[in-house]
Amino acid sequence: MNTAKNPPVVACPQCGTEIVWSTNNPWRPFCSERCKLIDLGHWANEGYRIPGDEPPLDQVGDPAS
Repeated sequence: MNTAKNPPVVACPQCGTEIVWSTNNPWRPFCSERCKLIDLGHWANEGYRIPGDEPPLDQVGDPAS
């Protein structure tokens, strides 16, 4: 009886390609370095911001004070 489990298959969060979740993949959960860098670029450009109201200018603290 083989009790070894198959590693899970997941979708790349960037492109949707199905990949095996394995320690052999240095870019997991992404399928490639390209998808990992695209995702990093979205974070760096604030592409994953949570929408919300901007605070009124009179409630924003003055960084000089």
